[in-house]
Amino acid sequence: MGTVQANGIEIAYELHGDSSGLPLLIVSGLGQQLVGWHPDLLRAMVRRGFQVVVYDNRDVGLSTHFDHLGQPDLTAALSGDADAVPYALLDMAADAIGLMDALGWESAHVLGSSLGGMIAQTLALHFPDRVRSLTSVSSTTGNREESQPTPDAAAALLRPVAASREAFIDGAEQAYNIIGSGEFPHDREWVRRRAGMAWDRRYDPHGTARQLIAALAADDRTAALRQLTIPTLVVHGTADPLIPVAGGRHTAAAIPSAELLEIDGMGHDLPRQVWERLLDKLDDVAHRGEVATTVRGMPIA
Repeated sequence: MGTVQANGIEIAYELHGDSSGLPLLIVSGLGQQLVGWHPDLLRAMVRRGFQVVVYDNRDVGLSTHFDHLGQPDLTAALSGDADAVPYALLDMAADAIGLMDALGWESAHVLGSSLGGMIAQTLALHFPDRVRSLTSVSSTTGNREESQPTPDAAAALLRPVAASREAFIDGAEQAYNIIGSGEFPHDREWVRRRAGMAWDRRYDPHGTARQLIAALAADDRTAALRQLTIPTLVVHGTADPLIPVAGGRHTAAAIPSAELLEIDGMGHDLPRQVWERLLDKLDDVAHRGEVATTVRGMPIA
């Protein structure tokens, strides 16, 4: 684990695997810290031949927090007040590019989940020469008609600020019971341990709210994604209550090179039971990306 100065901020990151592996940049979702990725999943990716970097997005964990911006005003931002939007998805994508620069990665395979999928899409659109393949998980193009959460899922997302570590852990478990994969066994121990680690590193509800504003204020990327030629995998659960499967279908339909993997019964998470299916498809899209990179003559160092 370490930190780098990138794009004018400090970014905390963790690198898994050695430099002989294919570079894989993983972009986390709303409020998720780098410790939110199950270590067994990261080890499985390394065994598949990847060198994996996970990191804290701005405003979460040990990366730079934008405390000077104060409490975000979600209502003002959604009403069109540009001054209420603290930063854009493009800024968050540029953070990822800065991290890649610091690691000496000229290009990488990019996987993003939820908000991370939106950032990954933005990265691919604005920095296509830096992306070998794109994997968008449980995400959306920004088309609001295709990505409305259920009332219970929205309430879980906007749950009250926790006043203590135990309350935060309990709230995380309650939210997971709503948005997680109900048809798969819940790993309650991991959900609570992950929440505890997040609290201990730094719990910042205002930072998470600023990230949410960046996502909600973003333009619909559907038209732009139609021009994307990067090999792409779109993964979505059919039982996702936070970003319905229509969001994944719409994303895959917009990207000409995309393959859609729908996982029956999966909610807004990645249960252990689906990892092998995900990794098999990740291998495939990475292979396509390596071939395309070679054909385009992109640097692969």
